[in-house]
Amino acid sequence: MSVYVERRGRGPDLVLLHGWGMNGAVWQGLAERLEADFRLHLVDLPGFGHSPALPPSAGLDNWAEAVSDGIPARSALLGWSLGGLIATHTALRTPERISGLITLASSPKFVAEADWPGIKPGVLAEFEQQLAEDHLQVVNRFLALQAMGSEHARDDIRRLRDSLARKPAPDAGALAAGLALLGEVDLRPQLAELRVPLLRLYGRLDGLVPSKAAALVDELAPNSLSHIEPKASHAPFISHPDATAERIRRFLLELA
Repeated sequence: MSVYVERRGRGPDLVLLHGWGMNGAVWQGLAERLEADFRLHLVDLPGFGHSPALPPSAGLDNWAEAVSDGIPARSALLGWSLGGLIATHTALRTPERISGLITLASSPKFVAEADWPGIKPGVLAEFEQQLAEDHLQVVNRFLALQAMGSEHARDDIRRLRDSLARKPAPDAGALAAGLALLGEVDLRPQLAELRVPLLRLYGRLDGLVPSKAAALVDELAPNSLSHIEPKASHAPFISHPDATAERIRRFLLELA
């Protein structure tokens, strides 16, 4: 299956994978800041934007394969939230095709446990239940959660909603499948096997991927780099686009 990809800019290839409920249009502001230095590939994940959905039985391997089939070899991957989970799995599966990995407000495991910060299981379960009733309302609620804590929360939500409205509404089955990935996937044991350079970016005020996770992932991936944006929430590239773009640019140009 081929995913929809918008391409713009010139330079080394950089693939951008959006988060749950969104589409590739969410990267508009960041793309404007990076396209002078990189050839950008803005992906609509399966079932989002213009990309067809995967079968209901599809797992993380299928999501990663769908992305890999639509991008050039030796690309760098940038994944936000759910996109970061897919980007990490892609880099673990096919490291020879990936030149570098950046995760943005993402985690190898999204659900909280006694010794792991994350989303409370009951919150995800509630989202899953509400999807059957009104999946677009669930997406709107999730947008508000992503901006919660940000010093620009209203503006962040408006920008996210504007991005969502630029393309077709997400497929209900893809939303359910994406929530299942967030609820079930645990890549922590595999991080030590990662063979590509890794930069991890967080927001200190993020309620979905708490910044406490950064220190724990430091131990799981000791060769990676990390940064916590002090006044950002779950979408640092929306609330703090210049600072986020500069850290991405510096990391990737040093790789080149």
